[in-house]
Amino acid sequence: MSSRPELKVDDEHGFIRYYKSLPKVDEDVIRIFDRGDWYTAHGEDANFIARTVYKTTSVVRQLGKNDHTGLPSVTMTVTVFRQFLREALYKLGKRIEIYASPNGRMNWKIVKQASPGNLQDVEDELGGQFEGAPVILAVKITAKASEGRTVGVCFADASVRELGVSEFLDNDLYSNFESLVIQLGVKECLMQIDKAEKDKDPELAKLRQILDSCGIAVSERPAGEFGTKDIEQDLARLLKDERSATLLPQTDLKLAMGSAAALIKYLGVLHDPSNFGQYQLYQHDLAQFMKLDAAALKALNLMPGARDGAKTMSLYGLLNHCKTPVGSRLLSQWLKQPLMDKAEIEKRQQLVEVFVNDTGLRQTMQEEHLRSIPDLYRLSKRFQRKKATLEDVVRAYQVVIRLPGFLGTLEGVMDEAARDPLDEAYTNQLRELSNSLVKLQEMVETTVDLDALENHEFIIKPDFDDGLRIIRKRLDKLRSDMDKEFSEAANDLDQERDKKIFLENHKVHGWCMRLTRTEASCIRNKSRYQECSTQKNGVYFTTKTLQAYRREFDQLSQNYNRTQSGLVNEVVGVAASYCPILEKLGGVLAHLDVIVSLAHCAENAPVSYTRPKIHPRGQGQTILTEARHPCMEMQDDVTFITNDVSLTRDSSSFLIITGPNMGGKSTYIRQIGVIALMAQIGSFVPCESAELTIFDSILARVGASDSQLKGVSTFMAEMLETANILKSATSESLIIIDELGRGTSTYDGFGLAWAISEHIIQQIGCFALFATHFHELTALAEKYPQVKNLHVTAHITSDRDVKREVTLLYKLAPGICDQSFGIHVAELVRFPDKVVRMAKRKADELEDFTSKHEAGSVKYGKGDVEEGSALLKDVLVKWKDQVKGGGMTKQEMVERLRELVRSDERLEGNPFFQSVKAL
Repeated sequence: MSSRPELKVDDEHGFIRYYKSLPKVDEDVIRIFDRGDWYTAHGEDANFIARTVYKTTSVVRQLGKNDHTGLPSVTMTVTVFRQFLREALYKLGKRIEIYASPNGRMNWKIVKQASPGNLQDVEDELGGQFEGAPVILAVKITAKASEGRTVGVCFADASVRELGVSEFLDNDLYSNFESLVIQLGVKECLMQIDKAEKDKDPELAKLRQILDSCGIAVSERPAGEFGTKDIEQDLARLLKDERSATLLPQTDLKLAMGSAAALIKYLGVLHDPSNFGQYQLYQHDLAQFMKLDAAALKALNLMPGARDGAKTMSLYGLLNHCKTPVGSRLLSQWLKQPLMDKAEIEKRQQLVEVFVNDTGLRQTMQEEHLRSIPDLYRLSKRFQRKKATLEDVVRAYQVVIRLPGFLGTLEGVMDEAARDPLDEAYTNQLRELSNSLVKLQEMVETTVDLDALENHEFIIKPDFDDGLRIIRKRLDKLRSDMDKEFSEAANDLDQERDKKIFLENHKVHGWCMRLTRTEASCIRNKSRYQECSTQKNGVYFTTKTLQAYRREFDQLSQNYNRTQSGLVNEVVGVAASYCPILEKLGGVLAHLDVIVSLAHCAENAPVSYTRPKIHPRGQGQTILTEARHPCMEMQDDVTFITNDVSLTRDSSSFLIITGPNMGGKSTYIRQIGVIALMAQIGSFVPCESAELTIFDSILARVGASDSQLKGVSTFMAEMLETANILKSATSESLIIIDELGRGTSTYDGFGLAWAISEHIIQQIGCFALFATHFHELTALAEKYPQVKNLHVTAHITSDRDVKREVTLLYKLAPGICDQSFGIHVAELVRFPDKVVRMAKRKADELEDFTSKHEAGSVKYGKGDVEEGSALLKDVLVKWKDQVKGGGMTKQEMVERLRELVRSDERLEGNPFFQSVKAL
């Protein structure tokens, strides 16, 4: 960070006055000032950037010099600014405003704005690499006691000219809304807010809680922006077929239209005339994909977390071997939108199987073809926004000329069974698209100087214009003269051309020579050579002659660009008309990329994955043999122990898993969820063999580690998650519960766990997996035939002379675990011996105490106590009368009491008396 720019501002006091006059903004807005080659931030923003990027506030300087009245400021190089931008937008959910002052005076204006769901203005600064499509959503709700809750949403990925809408009924926990934002991978949500009612609307508070738990940035917008007054005419301008805007069935969705109005205003799409007549409107059907809640997303480790070290710790990281940015984004979308249609799932499986079976085809696609495909959606967006250059035209051309290679590889597949699915999914479409792009290819080859690409020059062919031809001739002569000067320098310095000494077009110094650092000393003390700069790859230098050539070359290049600018605009304009075809091509290649990536994973796993058999919704069972957790088995030094899974409607739809901590209960129940999800995206699964029914949702309750940070107690968090499960689940769902009721007393916790389990078994009737420490819960199996008990096994040394050793086997077996191993786990992690001994002693005392009390407590009622007490009182009165003379020994007195007790049959048969006698 030593190269941080120095803080220099021409009119310090003027800028401070200007900055302090700016209107207040929300605390999640960061203002950045573009100062040409560097950037600044001020006030609280400066402190925030210092902590976030530089990790110290010592980099903060005072503008105005005075610590009390000055303005805290921080400077950033372009590289540091871009690093901060990525962090702020991708991870911290901030909004960014970038100010610039074009002529250097104090007329600062906002030139770019960005938020997690709207990255259009800063795509170049972000380097084009996006972690998933930045989807932004607006939501409007009505909650009436008589009609329930209705949710209307409108959403968009700003890189694609589409608006999606949906309107649906929801429960009081907004479970459908939570599923929707996960399905879409939403990064930012616009919410209607009435400042006066801001803290009073409990419904909006519930939505905000869901958005927080899903890590989605919230932007509050005034209620007026959600009005539908102008929406029909706005859509008429934006949609491709303007006449149909008022006739579209989606326009009947009044809440969704209110959300659309807010989203269109926020994205400012009407300010850009190039958007007119380019958008499509479609309706998103929530029911066509499996529902996932935020807890399931976390439990299944679907997407990478902030603290994930290895790439393979998340399912996305494990499966993502995509070679294109569009492929990676599509995989992210598939993981959040598992299919519910058996035929569609099997179509994907069939394609994956083709690439699994044909290693050569898979490797050719990955290494030769897909690797060279740019982000076609972003490229198309540059054309649409009139930001494209001749370089972008060439990038599109380079994709077009690679299509015959794709087609040749696909058509070369000899297996007849594989040809049909490949033809339907890829070959036919690619052939059609390739034919549509032939004219684009011809235009580029006719107009663009493709030979100049070797020097990274993007220019129109000189033959196209007399003026260009004359300038080009002079440029070629200069290029030849520079090469001659380069050869003379190489001979003079006795350095081998293109091995030790190079002629390069440097982005700062223009045409100059470079020596490797080891050879650089040969130009020292030679007046003919002038050093330009020393960099990692060597020392750049020039000569007076080369400098003169360079200056003339630069001048002529500028003339060439000016002369050709009109022609360039024409070429770019023609290329822009091919955007719809390029976007469609992007979609086909992204699909191919994901399928090939899934096949790559299936074949390169420690043990190959298998193709699962899929049963229709609501039918069939889920049977997995030798199932594994795909992420766990990839960890270093892990030999994964496989387990079988059997979920059948009548005999094992509700599995209760008991056993020691660290024994593998959590891994077992989560891997079933992961395998079910993988199967429904069309992937092969980590099993020896597998058959699965289609689940309409995976709902999870697994730990609440970060809830306290948000002011929610662990117990409250688990109750909220469980309430969501009970309200959302249907008979076709899969429920995963990893511990329940631990945040309260043992009795309350057990009572809740029992009641929840019974509700799932009796009322919902879906497949469920319940890992628990409440061993009493296993009694459910005696009451319900569909409940099955499993336990994770452990090997225990039984030699009394040796310290008890426990080995966790990570294998599931039928039945109940009859003991706990908590103290053993404490030994494993090196607890102090003194603490372990005390724990064992206390556990033994407690066990002894409970067993003594429980022996009687569960066998008698209130009536037994009253009867037993009365009978015992009578016997004691009789005994007192018989021994009061004092002529008996102590032994005789005790014997007389025993005889009286034995002679009273009612007392001997009383359960309460038996429990007292046992003590």
